[in-house]
Amino acid sequence: MSDTTPEAAPSPAPTPGGEVDPALLEILVCPVTKGPLRYDRARGELVSDSARLAYPIRDGIPIMLPDEARQLD
Repeated sequence: MSDTTPEAAPSPAPTPGGEVDPALLEILVCPVTKGPLRYDRARGELVSDSARLAYPIRDGIPIMLPDEARQLD
């Protein structure tokens, strides 16, 4: 009888800002333009294309302050 244990599947790499509740993403808007936001999972940001701003997500919490946003080129 072999004593083998199944190997655990590797867990996905965490995103930089953590995961955000999808229901929250549906209701958030840009505080500057009141327009829609796009979730950039790779960078861990919420992006307002119309304001050209990217709001950081820290520990799964979107930081919706214009002063904390990164200006997009």
